[in-house]
Amino acid sequence: MTRPPAPATPEDALDSAFRLLARGVADRRSPFHTPTLATVAADGAPNLRTVVLRAFDPATRRIRIHTDRRSAKAAEIAARPRVMLHGYDAGAQVQLRLAGDATLHLGDAEAETAWAGSRPMSRMVYATPHAPGATLDAPPPAPQDAEGGRENFAVVTFILDRLDWLLLTHDGHRRARFAWDQGGALSAAWVAP
Repeated sequence: MTRPPAPATPEDALDSAFRLLARGVADRRSPFHTPTLATVAADGAPNLRTVVLRAFDPATRRIRIHTDRRSAKAAEIAARPRVMLHGYDAGAQVQLRLAGDATLHLGDAEAETAWAGSRPMSRMVYATPHAPGATLDAPPPAPQDAEGGRENFAVVTFILDRLDWLLLTHDGHRRARFAWDQGGALSAAWVAP
């Protein structure tokens, strides 16, 4: 397999990152389809979990994932909305770290649209009577009612305001950092790997 040339400018690296994220939404086999989301737990410790990347709009830098409103993730975002996503594609040898302030959508138009666009199999996850992390005597049976979890469904969105792109190669690592100010102006630079 021939590897594409390394990006020549930070802007090329950003284009590459955005393509990887867009592919992560569209391709379930992409490593960026299931990135790791970091939140801050009530005790101040980082809390990490794998999520499914549901939407990414490169023009607005908006990311969307789904969650159970009863989850620790939802409570942590409500308390401290700063989040970070991490993904690594071993084939491309690219690591992405993305940060932003999250918004939790509960029963609003955003959540309704996402629920309507979800497959029945995906909806089943939210139909369990137990909150994620609840202590049980035995594993529960799989939910069977695709509509039964609607009240537990939530959407998390954020506009990424920081992105760290890292290419790991034998020819020398390359790293670029990107930040957007409140007006959307981009600051981009190569940084030491």
